[in-house]
Amino acid sequence: MRSVNIHEAKTHLSRLIDEALVHGEGFIIAKAGRPAVRVLPITAPEAHQIRRLGFLTGHVQVPDDFNRMGQEVIETMFDGEA
Repeated sequence: MRSVNIHEAKTHLSRLIDEALVHGEGFIIAKAGRPAVRVLPITAPEAHQIRRLGFLTGHVQVPDDFNRMGQEVIETMFDGEA
């Protein structure tokens, strides 16, 4: 996320907001080099709305023998021909 100082934010606030709306990503306003405020477009997803794990639940079926798939080949690779 882009960081700008207060002076730049005051001078270019309109442009910064337009860029945030176009790219969907906000920016941070820093005071004395330390992050102070995060500005986000309203359309940006909230932190609790971003879901990574389980997003394919119900769309993918894992076979019952998944943990044993290719077991013979892997054993042969490690142990050699029996």
